[in-house]
Amino acid sequence: MNIRIGNAPCSWGVEFADDARNPTWQSVLKDCAAAGYKGIELGPVGFMPEDPAVLADALSEHDLELIGGVVFRPFHDPAAWDDVLDGAVRTCKALTAHGAKHLVLIDSISPRRAPTAGRVAEAEQMDATEWSAYRERIATIARMGAEDYGLTVGIHAHAAGFMDFEPELERLLEEVDETILKICFDTGHHSYAGFDPVAFMKRHIDRISYMHFKDIDPAVKADVIRKRTGFYDACGQGIFCNLGQGDVDFPAVRQVLVEAGFKGWCTVEQDCDPTLDPDPIGDARANREYLETIGFK
Repeated sequence: MNIRIGNAPCSWGVEFADDARNPTWQSVLKDCAAAGYKGIELGPVGFMPEDPAVLADALSEHDLELIGGVVFRPFHDPAAWDDVLDGAVRTCKALTAHGAKHLVLIDSISPRRAPTAGRVAEAEQMDATEWSAYRERIATIARMGAEDYGLTVGIHAHAAGFMDFEPELERLLEEVDETILKICFDTGHHSYAGFDPVAFMKRHIDRISYMHFKDIDPAVKADVIRKRTGFYDACGQGIFCNLGQGDVDFPAVRQVLVEAGFKGWCTVEQDCDPTLDPDPIGDARANREYLETIGFK
């Protein structure tokens, strides 16, 4: 099989580079390798060293390959463009320094969208002018990553941002040239949004360049939807569960990938809330072992 399984710093609770609760980057690399993975994402730029020599030595020490990196910034906010551009340029430079391939673009959580995560019918929508400018900001970064840095750029739908639900993701895909923008498909976020991940994969597999493996606890999802719980509180309630324990049909996900001849990395993301006393290395090992039982090696 040409599919390789990696992991990401978010599985250790690392969402923002400057969060005082973060474990050290050295411990994340050590734990990732100890859990049996051969590849890892960069995490939020600034978490791992931006000096290529320092990070290269550490990756080599743990026999890890850098897979890609995420620009998790507020693409929805025109006033935050400098912040978006800073994150994108620094991430591109870090990836190319280590031969990594995947640049992932995520519109970060918006206060306008967080209260209606998972509820497409209630979520606020952009008007035509706001959408057009938003689309162009995404396209600008995608073009930079693809043309200036030679990276494969994927848009990643994410709960509580303005690129969340299937209709807006498909609209973006129609409006931005596929030569510069592919899909980084996250199984868990697609389920959280209320849509079928496997059905989407079947329709768009030719444009999916990279996968994030995440699962959703169906009982927690039903509860937070029923109670109109916001995104952050849903995370605190453990909506993201270990792979194979949620409502994502991973054997079917594997079948779609295999039938399409998918090659490359699929990265596990066991998002965790550090205030819940998680077991990141135990979860990472359990997720890898589960994937092996269904045919991923």
